[in-house]
Amino acid sequence: MSRNLSENAATENAVEGGVTIDTVVLDFGNVLIGWDPYAAYANHTDVTGRAWTAADIDAFFDEVGFDELNHEADSGRPFADIVAQLERTHPHRAADLAVYVDRYADTLTGPVPGSETLVRELARLDLRLFGLTNWSAETFRHAEPAAPAIGLLHDVVVSGRVGLAKPDTRIYELLAQRFDVDPARAVFVDDKQENVDAARRTGFHAIRFTDTATLRARLRALGIGLAAPAAN
Repeated sequence: MSRNLSENAATENAVEGGVTIDTVVLDFGNVLIGWDPYAAYANHTDVTGRAWTAADIDAFFDEVGFDELNHEADSGRPFADIVAQLERTHPHRAADLAVYVDRYADTLTGPVPGSETLVRELARLDLRLFGLTNWSAETFRHAEPAAPAIGLLHDVVVSGRVGLAKPDTRIYELLAQRFDVDPARAVFVDDKQENVDAARRTGFHAIRFTDTATLRARLRALGIGLAAPAAN
């Protein structure tokens, strides 16, 4: 997923503290793409045929440490290895995790409202646009079909492909080196505060995402020439 950078990418689009902002780096999950892991179990049943409830899913996630396992997958660990681990430690749960992998596409709920319009506007402003996402290399193929605006980004660093994941500051440094990004001239957007904090420690300007309208306003406050948020 890449396209050629414009020769005019350094055009002054925004100024923060006297420094031109020429690059926007976007997280994907729940910034550009809705992600709901519960959706993988929408039609899941137990051994008696009873449909799982949200409480059943919570109990499963808590029992196996789903968040930690998911982060390991995002960091490059193969799902097959994780399922094999559960076959040893939680043999009655291994098949349940395999359901998540098999139905992963169902967890992607489509573009976050307003995100596609925002990315298209940013692309027209001749800014450099990159993605920095915690995502398994095995499932990343589902990303762009779920949120086509991803295809407008110049390139992306996928944690599962590089063996590093946010909030490890090394992944921000890798992006900066790989794409010749000056963090002082870049703004990073993520929905998790720990990832925003790590970006700031690496020298990026950073915004915690809550919704697209608020992000639009925050980017405008940096001087980026986006249209004003629609009035309610």
